[in-house]
Amino acid sequence: MGIALQKTFVFIVLIGIGILLKSKIQTKEEMKGVKALILNIALPATIFIALLKIEIKPALILLPILALAVNILLWLGSKLFIKIAQLNPDSPRSRTFQLLIPSFAPGLSCFPFITEFLGEESLAMAAFADVGNKIFVLIILYVVSMHWYYQLVAKQRLKIDRNNSRLKDLGLSLLREPINMVLLIAILMLCFGFNLQSLPIFLQDSIGRMSVLMTPMVLIFIGIAVKLRKGEIGLILQALLWRSGFAFLISVIILFCLPADTPLFIKLLAVIFPQSACSFWPFAHMTAVETLELDQPALQTFELDFALNILALSLPFSTILVLGICSSGDLFANTAVISGVGLFFISLSLLPLLWKIKTNNDPAIRFEEVGTFSKESN
Repeated sequence: MGIALQKTFVFIVLIGIGILLKSKIQTKEEMKGVKALILNIALPATIFIALLKIEIKPALILLPILALAVNILLWLGSKLFIKIAQLNPDSPRSRTFQLLIPSFAPGLSCFPFITEFLGEESLAMAAFADVGNKIFVLIILYVVSMHWYYQLVAKQRLKIDRNNSRLKDLGLSLLREPINMVLLIAILMLCFGFNLQSLPIFLQDSIGRMSVLMTPMVLIFIGIAVKLRKGEIGLILQALLWRSGFAFLISVIILFCLPADTPLFIKLLAVIFPQSACSFWPFAHMTAVETLELDQPALQTFELDFALNILALSLPFSTILVLGICSSGDLFANTAVISGVGLFFISLSLLPLLWKIKTNNDPAIRFEEVGTFSKESN
């Protein structure tokens, strides 16, 4: 059995343990505790170690710019999906889609697999790239969500008190986030010529032991968090397939722009990172907007329950996909394969829409529907 396949089975077992622990961890507070340990301790420690083991290069500054470009392209892709799905672009559901689809949460859905399959240098590069994604989800999407809210207020000619302190608070929270603090400290250390061995041994060991927690905790958390809810599952799966297929095609463009001698792990990183799950931060922005709407019952900028369903399905969807890519060796470094998979996913997402169009245009089906309606009326 190959090493990649063995790792895959190990990950599946850990996810299975998480599923078995669902009955033990049920409250939101307990879930938040597990997630806080991952995002505030295990993941920052892993990124810190990875960053201090690489050589800082000016070319790394391109990674956040590239990630931000992918976010923007997915934003445009979400608009296209809304148009093809014939959703009202000014509806709460469409705005919810546009905020979530272009966002990434690589910490829970991507980084553990990058560490295990591609190595620590890849993780360091992914962490740099995530800075661009953070700018998009924390700042740009917040500004967009507030713009939509004030736009609705203006349409309905309502009077509200504008509070600009929220953006300032958001900027401070961005700086206080442990992952960003670790990035800043590690980059400063590298700039002054320090590395991991420059730290006292007890600090090296402490950080190393915290880092070891990340992969098992993330996989167990995924097993605990998986919740399939009925209702809009079909539409959400269509959107996720569209998002994934669109992201694959973006990865093809990136790979075409890379030099021929680019290492395999960088090519795979360009494919894996855009397949990360949707971020929780846009949901936090939606919650902030909903708080502003409490005194205005007529306003509804977003659908929060629908957003939770998207997040609930996005995490296992992306996890399975990233795990499959990592387990397939160099298969997904081939642009022909990536293009084929991307177009296949987009086609799958469009099948229900094509069936809907066919049904609406089929005279026989319309006649049967009219006849059924007439019988029910009589």
